[in-house]
Amino acid sequence: MSQLGALTPIDKEQIALGKPLPWAVFDAWGNTLHEAGTVITDQDEFNLVIEDGYFEDSLGDPVANDQTPLPVATQASTFSQPAPKVNVALDPIIAPASTNTTDLNKESVMLDLDSVRWHVGETFFLQVHDNAAVRYTVKLIGYVKNQSILVTAPRIDGRGAIIRDGQTFIVRAFPGKKAYAFTASALKSVYTPHAYLHLSYPKIVRCTAIRQNSRASVKIIASVTAGEPEQTAAATLSDISMGGTSGIIKRQIGKKNDSGVIKFKVTTAGEDAYLTLPIIVRSIVETENEGEFRYGFEFVDMPTQSKLILSSFVHQTLAETE
Repeated sequence: MSQLGALTPIDKEQIALGKPLPWAVFDAWGNTLHEAGTVITDQDEFNLVIEDGYFEDSLGDPVANDQTPLPVATQASTFSQPAPKVNVALDPIIAPASTNTTDLNKESVMLDLDSVRWHVGETFFLQVHDNAAVRYTVKLIGYVKNQSILVTAPRIDGRGAIIRDGQTFIVRAFPGKKAYAFTASALKSVYTPHAYLHLSYPKIVRCTAIRQNSRASVKIIASVTAGEPEQTAAATLSDISMGGTSGIIKRQIGKKNDSGVIKFKVTTAGEDAYLTLPIIVRSIVETENEGEFRYGFEFVDMPTQSKLILSSFVHQTLAETE
Protein backbone atom coordinates (compact mmCIF):
# COMPACT_ATOMS: atom_id res chain seq x y z
CA MET A 1 0.00 0.00 0.00
CA SER A 2 1.47 3.37 -1.00
CA GLN A 3 2.00 6.02 1.66
CA LEU A 4 -0.59 8.76 1.82
CA GLY A 5 0.33 12.39 1.40
CA ALA A 6 -0.98 15.11 3.69
CA LEU A 7 -4.65 14.75 4.61
CA THR A 8 -6.90 17.81 4.35
CA PRO A 9 -10.31 18.15 6.04
CA ILE A 10 -13.27 18.08 3.67
CA ASP A 11 -15.44 21.17 3.27
CA LYS A 12 -19.15 20.74 2.61
CA GLU A 13 -18.78 22.64 -0.68
CA GLN A 14 -16.55 19.87 -2.04
CA ILE A 15 -19.03 16.98 -2.03
CA ALA A 16 -22.77 16.57 -2.45
CA LEU A 17 -25.39 14.21 -1.08
CA GLY A 18 -26.36 11.62 -3.69
CA LYS A 19 -23.37 12.28 -5.97
CA PRO A 20 -20.22 10.13 -6.36
CA LEU A 21 -17.26 11.08 -4.18
CA PRO A 22 -14.50 12.57 -6.37
CA TRP A 23 -11.81 10.85 -4.32
CA ALA A 24 -11.36 8.43 -1.44
CA VAL A 25 -12.31 9.69 2.01
CA PHE A 26 -10.10 8.93 5.04
CA ASP A 27 -10.33 9.49 8.76
CA ALA A 28 -7.72 11.55 10.63
CA TRP A 29 -5.34 8.56 10.87
CA GLY A 30 -5.46 7.53 7.23
CA ASN A 31 -8.03 4.75 7.47
CA THR A 32 -10.28 4.57 4.40
CA LEU A 33 -13.88 5.53 5.16
CA HIS A 34 -15.21 5.55 1.57
CA GLU A 35 -13.65 4.66 -1.78
CA ALA A 36 -13.65 7.15 -4.64
CA GLY A 37 -16.94 7.00 -6.52
CA THR A 38 -19.02 5.99 -3.51
CA VAL A 39 -22.48 7.58 -3.53
CA ILE A 40 -23.69 8.67 -0.09
CA THR A 41 -27.47 8.96 0.15
CA ASP A 42 -27.92 8.94 3.94
CA GLN A 43 -27.90 12.44 5.47
CA ASP A 44 -26.37 11.33 8.79
CA GLU A 45 -23.54 9.52 7.00
CA PHE A 46 -23.00 12.57 4.80
CA ASN A 47 -22.77 14.77 7.91
CA LEU A 48 -20.18 12.42 9.41
CA VAL A 49 -18.03 12.69 6.29
CA ILE A 50 -18.19 16.47 6.54
CA GLU A 51 -17.26 16.40 10.22
CA ASP A 52 -14.68 13.61 10.28
CA GLY A 53 -13.57 13.11 6.67
CA TYR A 54 -10.25 13.94 4.99
CA PHE A 55 -8.95 13.68 1.44
CA GLU A 56 -5.37 13.37 0.22
CA ASP A 57 -4.54 16.95 -0.69
CA SER A 58 -1.95 15.94 -3.30
CA LEU A 59 -4.96 15.11 -5.45
CA GLY A 60 -6.03 18.73 -5.48
CA ASP A 61 -9.28 20.44 -4.69
CA PRO A 62 -11.97 18.86 -6.93
CA VAL A 63 -14.49 21.66 -6.60
CA ALA A 64 -13.73 25.34 -7.03
CA ASN A 65 -14.31 27.21 -3.80
CA ASP A 66 -15.90 30.56 -4.58
CA GLN A 67 -15.82 31.86 -1.04
CA THR A 68 -14.07 35.14 -0.38
CA PRO A 69 -10.92 34.63 1.69
CA LEU A 70 -10.55 36.52 4.93
CA PRO A 71 -8.65 39.78 4.39
CA VAL A 72 -5.27 39.84 6.09
CA ALA A 73 -4.31 43.20 7.54
CA THR A 74 -0.83 44.33 6.58
CA GLN A 75 -0.59 47.86 7.98
CA ALA A 76 0.98 48.59 11.35
CA SER A 77 -2.09 50.69 12.14
CA THR A 78 -4.06 47.48 12.61
CA PHE A 79 -3.03 47.46 16.24
CA SER A 80 -4.92 50.67 16.90
CA GLN A 81 -7.88 50.09 14.60
CA PRO A 82 -10.93 47.87 15.19
CA ALA A 83 -11.05 44.52 13.46
CA PRO A 84 -13.01 44.58 10.21
CA LYS A 85 -16.37 42.88 10.11
CA VAL A 86 -16.01 39.66 8.17
CA ASN A 87 -18.87 37.55 6.83
CA VAL A 88 -16.96 34.46 5.74
CA ALA A 89 -17.36 32.19 8.76
CA LEU A 90 -17.10 29.06 6.63
CA ASP A 91 -13.85 30.01 4.95
CA PRO A 92 -10.66 28.87 6.70
CA ILE A 93 -8.50 31.81 7.73
CA ILE A 94 -5.43 29.63 7.94
CA ALA A 95 -5.21 27.16 5.08
CA PRO A 96 -3.62 23.71 5.29
CA ALA A 97 0.06 23.55 4.43
CA SER A 98 0.77 22.46 0.88
CA THR A 99 3.69 20.31 1.97
CA ASN A 100 3.20 16.62 2.64
CA THR A 101 2.99 16.42 6.42
CA THR A 102 2.35 12.81 7.31
CA ASP A 103 3.07 13.73 10.95
CA LEU A 104 -0.48 15.09 11.04
CA ASN A 105 -1.63 11.50 11.43
CA LYS A 106 0.26 11.01 14.69
CA GLU A 107 -1.47 11.52 18.04
CA SER A 108 0.45 14.69 18.96
CA VAL A 109 2.72 16.81 16.78
CA MET A 110 4.08 20.34 16.66
CA LEU A 111 3.00 22.44 13.66
CA ASP A 112 3.59 25.92 12.36
CA LEU A 113 0.46 28.05 12.29
CA ASP A 114 0.21 27.91 8.49
CA SER A 115 -0.55 24.18 8.81
CA VAL A 116 -3.62 24.80 10.98
CA ARG A 117 -7.17 25.14 9.73
CA TRP A 118 -9.42 27.45 11.75
CA HIS A 119 -12.55 29.41 10.86
CA VAL A 120 -13.79 32.85 11.82
CA GLY A 121 -15.93 32.37 14.92
CA GLU A 122 -13.88 29.41 16.21
CA THR A 123 -14.11 29.15 20.00
CA PHE A 124 -10.79 29.61 21.79
CA PHE A 125 -10.20 28.88 25.47
CA LEU A 126 -7.68 31.13 27.22
CA GLN A 127 -6.13 29.78 30.41
CA VAL A 128 -4.03 32.23 32.40
CA HIS A 129 -0.51 30.82 32.42
CA ASP A 130 0.30 31.63 36.05
CA ASN A 131 -3.20 30.94 37.40
CA ALA A 132 -4.71 27.81 35.82
CA ALA A 133 -8.04 28.36 37.58
CA VAL A 134 -8.72 31.53 35.54
CA ARG A 135 -10.10 30.77 32.08
CA TYR A 136 -11.87 32.78 29.42
CA THR A 137 -13.91 31.79 26.38
CA VAL A 138 -13.40 33.97 23.29
CA LYS A 139 -14.12 33.82 19.56
CA LEU A 140 -11.63 34.10 16.71
CA ILE A 141 -12.05 37.30 14.66
CA GLY A 142 -9.05 37.14 12.34
CA TYR A 143 -5.30 37.49 12.26
CA VAL A 144 -2.42 39.67 11.13
CA LYS A 145 0.05 37.15 9.76
CA ASN A 146 3.27 36.93 11.78
CA GLN A 147 2.02 39.72 14.04
CA SER A 148 -1.13 38.90 15.99
CA ILE A 149 -4.30 36.85 16.34
CA LEU A 150 -7.49 38.81 16.94
CA VAL A 151 -10.11 37.45 19.36
CA THR A 152 -13.16 38.86 21.09
CA ALA A 153 -12.54 40.47 24.47
CA PRO A 154 -12.47 38.07 27.45
CA ARG A 155 -15.46 38.48 29.77
CA ILE A 156 -16.38 37.42 33.30
CA ASP A 157 -20.05 37.24 34.29
CA GLY A 158 -20.99 39.31 31.26
CA ARG A 159 -18.49 42.07 31.98
CA GLY A 160 -15.17 42.75 30.33
CA ALA A 161 -12.16 41.20 32.07
CA ILE A 162 -9.09 43.30 32.78
CA ILE A 163 -6.24 41.94 30.64
CA ARG A 164 -2.83 43.50 31.09
CA ASP A 165 -0.42 43.83 28.17
CA GLY A 166 2.08 41.00 28.26
CA GLN A 167 -0.20 38.64 30.20
CA THR A 168 0.49 35.07 29.04
CA PHE A 169 -2.14 32.46 28.17
CA ILE A 170 -2.32 28.85 27.15
CA VAL A 171 -4.74 28.97 24.22
CA ARG A 172 -6.72 25.91 23.16
CA ALA A 173 -9.14 25.21 20.31
CA PHE A 174 -11.23 22.10 19.66
CA PRO A 175 -12.68 22.23 16.14
CA GLY A 176 -14.02 18.70 16.42
CA LYS A 177 -11.34 16.71 14.63
CA LYS A 178 -8.23 17.62 16.56
CA ALA A 179 -7.22 19.60 19.62
CA TYR A 180 -4.82 22.53 19.27
CA ALA A 181 -2.82 24.33 21.93
CA PHE A 182 -0.26 27.13 21.93
CA THR A 183 1.13 29.82 24.20
CA ALA A 184 0.41 33.48 23.47
CA SER A 185 0.64 36.79 25.26
CA ALA A 186 -1.72 39.76 25.23
CA LEU A 187 -0.34 42.46 22.94
CA LYS A 188 -3.08 45.07 23.15
CA SER A 189 -6.70 45.40 24.24
CA VAL A 190 -8.90 47.53 21.96
CA TYR A 191 -12.13 48.98 23.38
CA THR A 192 -13.77 51.03 20.63
CA PRO A 193 -15.95 50.79 18.69
CA HIS A 194 -16.14 47.30 20.16
CA ALA A 195 -13.82 45.38 22.48
CA TYR A 196 -11.35 42.81 21.18
CA LEU A 197 -7.86 41.56 21.99
CA HIS A 198 -4.64 41.12 20.04
CA LEU A 199 -2.73 37.96 20.99
CA SER A 200 0.84 37.31 19.93
CA TYR A 201 1.25 35.20 16.79
CA PRO A 202 2.56 31.75 17.85
CA LYS A 203 5.57 30.17 16.17
CA ILE A 204 4.34 26.63 16.77
CA VAL A 205 1.04 24.95 17.67
CA ARG A 206 0.59 21.55 19.27
CA CYS A 207 -1.93 19.35 17.44
CA THR A 208 -3.38 16.31 19.20
CA ALA A 209 -5.50 13.70 17.43
CA ILE A 210 -7.76 11.72 19.73
CA ARG A 211 -8.06 8.04 18.94
CA GLN A 212 -11.16 5.96 19.61
CA ASN A 213 -9.69 4.36 22.73
CA SER A 214 -8.03 7.45 24.23
CA ARG A 215 -9.60 7.83 27.67
CA ALA A 216 -10.01 11.12 29.49
CA SER A 217 -10.12 11.15 33.29
CA VAL A 218 -13.37 12.67 34.53
CA LYS A 219 -15.66 12.82 37.53
CA ILE A 220 -19.20 12.84 36.17
CA ILE A 221 -22.43 11.80 37.88
CA ALA A 222 -24.57 9.79 35.47
CA SER A 223 -27.85 7.90 35.45
CA VAL A 224 -27.63 4.32 34.15
CA THR A 225 -30.60 2.17 33.16
CA ALA A 226 -29.96 -1.50 32.34
CA GLY A 227 -31.17 -5.03 33.01
CA GLU A 228 -34.32 -7.06 32.52
CA PRO A 229 -36.51 -5.85 34.11
CA GLU A 230 -34.97 -2.40 33.80
CA GLN A 231 -33.26 -0.88 36.82
CA THR A 232 -31.84 2.60 37.19
CA ALA A 233 -28.96 3.70 39.42
CA ALA A 234 -26.55 6.60 39.82
CA ALA A 235 -22.98 6.07 38.60
CA THR A 236 -19.81 8.07 39.16
CA LEU A 237 -17.89 7.99 35.88
CA SER A 238 -14.10 8.08 36.20
CA ASP A 239 -13.00 7.93 32.55
CA ILE A 240 -14.55 8.36 29.13
CA SER A 241 -13.64 7.90 25.48
CA MET A 242 -15.44 7.94 22.14
CA GLY A 243 -15.95 4.19 22.56
CA GLY A 244 -17.27 4.00 26.10
CA THR A 245 -16.95 4.87 29.76
CA SER A 246 -16.49 3.25 33.16
CA GLY A 247 -17.57 4.12 36.65
CA ILE A 248 -18.75 3.05 40.08
CA ILE A 249 -22.32 2.00 40.95
CA LYS A 250 -23.15 1.28 44.59
CA ARG A 251 -25.38 -1.68 43.75
CA GLN A 252 -25.48 -4.21 40.95
CA ILE A 253 -27.95 -3.67 38.14
CA GLY A 254 -28.19 -5.84 35.05
CA LYS A 255 -25.54 -8.25 33.88
CA LYS A 256 -22.75 -8.43 31.32
CA ASN A 257 -23.89 -7.82 27.70
CA ASP A 258 -27.18 -6.22 28.78
CA SER A 259 -28.29 -3.21 26.75
CA GLY A 260 -29.25 0.04 28.39
CA VAL A 261 -29.01 3.81 28.40
CA ILE A 262 -26.69 6.24 30.16
CA LYS A 263 -27.47 9.92 30.75
CA PHE A 264 -25.03 12.63 31.84
CA LYS A 265 -24.07 16.26 31.37
CA VAL A 266 -20.85 17.60 29.87
CA THR A 267 -19.57 21.12 29.37
CA THR A 268 -17.81 21.82 26.09
CA ALA A 269 -17.11 24.98 24.08
CA GLY A 270 -18.40 26.93 27.07
CA GLU A 271 -21.87 25.35 26.98
CA ASP A 272 -23.64 22.57 28.91
CA ALA A 273 -24.95 19.61 26.92
CA TYR A 274 -27.03 16.66 28.10
CA LEU A 275 -26.27 13.30 26.49
CA THR A 276 -28.49 10.22 26.39
CA LEU A 277 -26.46 7.36 24.88
CA PRO A 278 -27.32 3.71 24.18
CA ILE A 279 -24.87 1.35 25.91
CA ILE A 280 -23.95 -2.30 26.35
CA VAL A 281 -22.63 -3.49 29.72
CA ARG A 282 -19.21 -4.95 28.97
CA SER A 283 -17.82 -5.61 32.45
CA ILE A 284 -18.91 -5.73 36.09
CA VAL A 285 -16.24 -6.06 38.79
CA GLU A 286 -16.84 -5.85 42.52
CA THR A 287 -14.53 -3.35 44.20
CA GLU A 288 -12.82 -3.58 47.59
CA ASN A 289 -15.81 -1.76 49.08
CA GLU A 290 -18.63 -4.17 49.83
CA GLY A 291 -21.72 -3.65 47.68
CA GLU A 292 -19.86 -1.40 45.19
CA PHE A 293 -19.22 -2.34 41.57
CA ARG A 294 -17.10 -0.94 38.74
CA TYR A 295 -18.95 -1.07 35.43
CA GLY A 296 -17.58 -0.80 31.91
CA PHE A 297 -19.97 0.46 29.24
CA GLU A 298 -19.61 0.50 25.45
CA PHE A 299 -21.40 3.25 23.52
CA VAL A 300 -23.43 1.89 20.60
CA ASP A 301 -25.51 3.46 17.82
CA MET A 302 -24.55 6.94 18.96
CA PRO A 303 -26.63 9.72 17.34
CA THR A 304 -24.62 12.06 15.11
CA GLN A 305 -25.16 15.16 17.24
CA SER A 306 -24.22 13.28 20.40
CA LYS A 307 -21.04 12.01 18.72
CA LEU A 308 -19.99 15.57 17.87
CA ILE A 309 -20.63 16.78 21.43
CA LEU A 310 -18.80 13.84 22.98
CA SER A 311 -15.87 14.22 20.58
CA SER A 312 -15.50 17.88 21.50
CA PHE A 313 -15.67 17.07 25.22
CA VAL A 314 -13.09 14.26 25.01
CA HIS A 315 -10.73 16.44 22.93
CA GLN A 316 -11.05 19.30 25.38
CA THR A 317 -10.61 17.18 28.51
CA LEU A 318 -7.58 15.30 27.21
CA ALA A 319 -5.87 18.48 25.98
CA GLU A 320 -6.47 20.31 29.24
CA THR A 321 -4.93 17.51 31.29
CA GLU A 322 -1.75 17.18 29.21
